[in-house]
Amino acid sequence: MAKLTKKQKEVATKFDVAKSYNISEASAIVKETTSAKFDSSIDLAIRLGVDPRKANQMVRGVVTLPHGTGKDVKVLVLCTPDKEEEAKAAGADHVGLDEYVAKIKEGWTDVDVIITMPSCMGKLGPLGRVLGPRGLMPNPKTGTVTMDVAKAVTEVKAGKIDFKVDKYGIIHAGVAKASFDAAKIADNANELIQTIVKLKPTSAKGIYIKSITMSSTMGAGVKLDLKSI
Repeated sequence: MAKLTKKQKEVATKFDVAKSYNISEASAIVKETTSAKFDSSIDLAIRLGVDPRKANQMVRGVVTLPHGTGKDVKVLVLCTPDKEEEAKAAGADHVGLDEYVAKIKEGWTDVDVIITMPSCMGKLGPLGRVLGPRGLMPNPKTGTVTMDVAKAVTEVKAGKIDFKVDKYGIIHAGVAKASFDAAKIADNANELIQTIVKLKPTSAKGIYIKSITMSSTMGAGVKLDLKSI
């Protein structure tokens, strides 16, 4: 059996790994046990009782976290010239169209979110192989294909994230930073969880949310008590 490191032993004294905690307790524990020298992300792993292979059991959506993500999100807006100024005014980091389409074709993807207009989607089609695997392809369902590019930029900068169940039936999402106070971590986590609860597919049978684990980057996972949610 592998020996525990000094940090692992210290963490083990602060909570019981076999026990489940309510959201407030878990947030405080994860914050307290984070030992990374950088501002760690606080993540949720939510295991759902759905079959993602079936289209009618795909769980996907967007949520605006009340306290933001704590991350400086880099936004690219691909739009027509008449929309460029409003995109820049809203805080977009990169704005343009053809020149950025050309850069992406060459492999440039140094952004976190791409927002575009319906009329520009035709130019993005050929970029699917580059953007798709990185989760950067704009999609009307996540609000990243819209005529109101300024509103979309503002929402993303304010803490709007999109999530999607993976092939194993798990949703992974970053909801905060370790520098947040525990109450804000709990608020953000609860907002995501309640949004996912509302998205339960009518075709999903049995237990919908099977487990939820909160953790920080390189930190221990803390199980959430589902009865408290």
